[in-house]
Amino acid sequence: MSTTWLKTLGTGLALSVAATSISAETLKVVTDPSFVPFEMMDQETGEMIGFDMEIIAEVAERAGFDYDLQTMDFNGIIPALQTGNVDIAIAGITITDEREQIVDFSDPYYDSGLRILVREGSDIDELEDLEGMKVGTKIGSTSYDYLIENLDEDHGVTPYPGSSDMYMALMSRSIDAVFYDAPNVGYFARTKGEGQVTTVGPLYEGQQYGIALVDGSEWVDEVNEALASMKEDGTYKTIYEKWFGPMPE
Repeated sequence: MSTTWLKTLGTGLALSVAATSISAETLKVVTDPSFVPFEMMDQETGEMIGFDMEIIAEVAERAGFDYDLQTMDFNGIIPALQTGNVDIAIAGITITDEREQIVDFSDPYYDSGLRILVREGSDIDELEDLEGMKVGTKIGSTSYDYLIENLDEDHGVTPYPGSSDMYMALMSRSIDAVFYDAPNVGYFARTKGEGQVTTVGPLYEGQQYGIALVDGSEWVDEVNEALASMKEDGTYKTIYEKWFGPMPE
């Protein structure tokens, strides 16, 4: 075996190891393309923008990984993590005991809850008023679970694949109300639905969003450290106020 051949082999192995190392640092990140203003498609550029998109970009830079961003319906995100088809998910995912059994979560990065959205002039004021009503919510969401658990007459609860679908249904009078994540319904009421719809009632079931990772992921600590440093140096506050206005004290 010649020395030249050994050197060539050694170089080849080194390049192979280096390529593997680089590849291991490029993670597959998935999001839902329709959870405004957390993640949404910029119609002019074709790129995903929103609060979550800026959070994951900053987290990735601080944690030390590159990522390929994919989109899919929210209902498929947790299964995609379970099968290992993706490494990380950020899509306004509520941390629940059930989900924590099958995926890892970062520390909470956003405090939320559920809210009712109705057309202007509606008589609906609170959850009890939704009994027997046609109520839109999102497939696979905690808001759907909450309605089923808390309404005696839930036959009118209709799960939609995307938030835009249920908002259109509300505006066209196909349903009486929408029950979904507070920041999302609030954003719609302040933008496209301004003057036509409004949020009513209290905030139901306080929730916290977390970045979801494959069960047993080696990146949990790095992601948590990145989030903590963002909050400490004010970066998180800057991103928050860009999308939601003044940050609660």
